[in-house]
Amino acid sequence: MENSIIMKEAAPLPQQHLPAPVRILANLVSYLFHPLFIPAYVTAFLLFIHPYSFAGMADKQKVTTLGAVFFSTAFLPAFAVLLMKALGFVKSIHLKTQKERIIPYVAAITFYFWIWYVFHNLQDIPEYFVNFLLGVFLGVCAAWMFNIRYKISMHATGVGGLVTFFLLFTFGQTEETALYLALALLIAGLVCTARFIVSDHTSKEIYAGLIVGALCQIIAVYV
Repeated sequence: MENSIIMKEAAPLPQQHLPAPVRILANLVSYLFHPLFIPAYVTAFLLFIHPYSFAGMADKQKVTTLGAVFFSTAFLPAFAVLLMKALGFVKSIHLKTQKERIIPYVAAITFYFWIWYVFHNLQDIPEYFVNFLLGVFLGVCAAWMFNIRYKISMHATGVGGLVTFFLLFTFGQTEETALYLALALLIAGLVCTARFIVSDHTSKEIYAGLIVGALCQIIAVYV
């Protein structure tokens, strides 16, 4: 009986018992902060909001940099999933099963490694940005390895890395960046709550994703 209670508590929230506006908002948050978009969001922040990260870079080059990151970390993985759906390799673009996630993870690993490798070999690129891309790459690798036996939330992995990056960034900068860390925590809370509402993930899968995303960013910086 105790085990059944634990299983009941770990299960996702029943969507049919929630008001339609709540479900719509949860879906909107899930799409807006999809893990494929997180690298581009962080890149845009460093390029256009943070005053010192890319201070010497021309505006045209900043746009090109953001475009390169978005192309490799969002467009190409999404296109790969759509292509797999068209060819019948996956049943849904939402990749609800562990089996469906195997090939998309491999594709994402390839694209994420490439963009990290490119910036790693460029001059005048902030080290913390290169470390962030490495942490994102490691996060995808870890999620793929976990997926062999245990499904974890990709959304939670993304926001776990997001929060940890801003946490490390805040302690490593002399400027006031605590506001950005607070916003990252708010986004993480919204995303994880949304996944409880509109996904079939259990609490363990979401918490595991957060931990994996966080640890990969730490490993990228300190190991």
